[in-house]
Amino acid sequence: MKAYYKPSSKEVEIIDVPEFTFIMADGEGNPNTVEDFQLITETLYSFSYTLKFIKKKTGQDYKVMPLEGLWWARDMSEFSLDRKDDWFWTLMILQPLGVTPQESDAALEEIKRKKKNLPLERLRIESFREGLSAQTMHIGPYADEAPTIGKVHASINGRGGMLCGKHHEIYIGDPRRSTPEKLKTIIRQPFCI
Repeated sequence: MKAYYKPSSKEVEIIDVPEFTFIMADGEGNPNTVEDFQLITETLYSFSYTLKFIKKKTGQDYKVMPLEGLWWARDMSEFSLDRKDDWFWTLMILQPLGVTPQESDAALEEIKRKKKNLPLERLRIESFREGLSAQTMHIGPYADEAPTIGKVHASINGRGGMLCGKHHEIYIGDPRRSTPEKLKTIIRQPFCI
């Protein structure tokens, strides 16, 4: 998974992202001010860790993958870091191969018993194929991503490509445990030739 989750921070890499299966949930609004963003994040992690413990009992152990976000606006030409209240988003976490419906249902039932306030009905398991994409690692505060995003877009334009698909970020590490200048975020943008 190194090609997809450990890009360089010095250069933009071009990759072809295959189909993966994710647990997902949708929302809208500024992630810094909308309470729903934190609630969905907690729900996705609750599902992913509960499923991990269920799978571990069957002999399959693995690391829970990082939180990812797809970001867009109704009109992508107006998508701006300055207009976060207008954003739509899908938060998601990659799931391991071979998750059965019975295991998913067992994870949901376990969470229902332990945490009554989580919006489990909003979760869905879905396959997602991003395809041809440019990516790099941004190190620093989320608010300082604009130059890194610009570098990714310039790389796509320099190859004669056009942006297609949603802006994609992958959050490596835990922002609650890292200082802002040490945060690591993969900036990924699918493109078409």
